[in-house]
Amino acid sequence: MKTHVTTTINGESVEFLCEPRQSLLEVLRDELSLTGCKEGCNNGNCGACTVMLDGLPVDSCLVLGVEVEAAEIETVEGIAQEGKLHPLQQCFLEGAALQCGICTPGFLVAAKALLERNPNPTEEEIRFGLAGNLCRCTGYDKIVRAVQAAALDADSVSSAR
Repeated sequence: MKTHVTTTINGESVEFLCEPRQSLLEVLRDELSLTGCKEGCNNGNCGACTVMLDGLPVDSCLVLGVEVEAAEIETVEGIAQEGKLHPLQQCFLEGAALQCGICTPGFLVAAKALLERNPNPTEEEIRFGLAGNLCRCTGYDKIVRAVQAAALDADSVSSAR
């Protein structure tokens, strides 16, 4: 039997039906066609499916769709505003901080959460803040540099929230 869920995703009220065993990742991708977050490991180890759930980054593969009743969710699709890239997305693009793209949405969501908590992180804090996200292509340095570049433009990051 499917369960009716009402939640907010990227600032919009959303209703959906899901099986009690369906993960939030499955609901986002299969029921709501929000395919930005990716399925990497499906066991919470890679961070490719990271979304914000009530202000905290979570692996959507570990959250059941039925658990998000009345919650606020932000996916990678909600980062850009009015067709304009968020400064963090722009820094990833300009710094070539992506290759295959599987991990990129999760890194962007986790990095945005980090910069909202700490607008001027050290390299160590960035690496620690992104430790739950794995990349098999870039070697992480370009990702860290992109987050540093976005942090340097702190006014842009805070105004693009």
